[in-house]
Amino acid sequence: MKSLNDFYNCRDAEDYFKFFDIEFDQSLVNVKRFHMMKEYGNLIKRGMANIEGDDKTLEFLKFSLLRVYGDYVNGHAPSAADVWNMYETGKLEGCSSCSPSPEGSGGSCGC
Repeated sequence: MKSLNDFYNCRDAEDYFKFFDIEFDQSLVNVKRFHMMKEYGNLIKRGMANIEGDDKTLEFLKFSLLRVYGDYVNGHAPSAADVWNMYETGKLEGCSSCSPSPEGSGGSCGC
C-alpha cells in the first residue's frame, strides 16, 4: 500500500504520475513539466491545510494532479479555487482521465 512517505520520495513529474498509476502523455509532460509541477505545487500547498488523515491527503494529491494534467491536456491551467471546489464535490469536470464512462461509473482514475 502506498503511503504519504512514498509520495514524498517522488522527485519528478513522471514519478508522481507513476505513483498514482495515472497514464500520461510523455510529450506533453516534456513540454509543460515546469508549468504543471508549479501549478500542482501551488494547489497542494493551498489545499493541504484543509485535509486531515493520510488517506484523504493522498486522495487530494491524486485529484489535484489529475486536475492539473487534465487542464493542460485541454489547453489551460486551473485556479486553486476551482480545484478545491471540485475536490469538495467529487466532480472532475474536464479531466479526460475522470470523464464518466457510458455505464455511468467514474473514469479510469476511479472518481
